Amino acid sequence: MFCRISPSGGAMRTMPKDQETDTLSVVYSVHVIEGGEQGFLDAYDRIRRSVASVPGHLVDRLGQPIDDSRQWVITSEWETPEHFFAWQQGEDHRALLAPLRQWVDQTQSLRFRVVQETVGAEA
Repeated sequence: MFCRISPSGGAMRTMPKDQETDTLSVVYSVHVIEGGEQGFLDAYDRIRRSVASVPGHLVDRLGQPIDDSRQWVITSEWETPEHFFAWQQGEDHRALLAPLRQWVDQTQSLRFRVVQETVGAEA
């Protein structure tokens, strides 16, 4: 069930069961090595251009840290978990991500479905 909460805190709008989506959200957090930002950005650019044509891929976003933590975040959305896992387990996936790995020393991947969303007053 997907719920959207109005900004005023009023009634939640719940998506009917037949309109629910299997959309998968993925958060990939990476710690970029010192001095590795440009190499990381170049590798990410190659990945995003490739993944844009993958069936089921909806959107990809790159978040830059606003402090000196070097902790970057890549988020993506997929039509279904099956689309994501087909891409992730495909032969090209490892080769595509290999150049990125030389620029990071820590990673964490989270996968989830959004079940509630609060929108701003202007949305």
